[in-house]
Amino acid sequence: MVSAQTVARVQALIKSKPVFIASKTYCPYCQRAKKTLFQEMHLSQDKTLLLELDEMDDGADIQDALRELSGQTTVPNIYISGEHVGGNDDLQAAKRSGHLKQLLDNI
Repeated sequence: MVSAQTVARVQALIKSKPVFIASKTYCPYCQRAKKTLFQEMHLSQDKTLLLELDEMDDGADIQDALRELSGQTTVPNIYISGEHVGGNDDLQAAKRSGHLKQLLDNI
C-alpha cells in the first residue's frame, strides 16, 4: 500500500497543470496518447505536466498512488482539469466523440 503522503503528492501534481499525463517512454500506448494530445489536438506543453515514470526514482510509487486514486493500473494515466480521463483507449474514444476537444477548449 502506498503512503497517504504519496497519494497527497500525486493529487497535488494532478491539480498543478490543466493536463496531467503519467507515461512511460517505451510504452506504445503512451506514445500514441502523447501524439494525439500534442500533435493532433495541438495541446500546449506549458499546460501539461508529463511524468515519464520509468525515468523517475519514485515512478513506481506514483503509479501505485494513481492506481489508488483512479483504479487504473496502466499507463498512460491521463487527467484533464483534475478529472480522470483514463488511458489511451479512453482518450481516443473521447477524441472520436468530440468530448476531448470540449475538455481541451475549457482549459
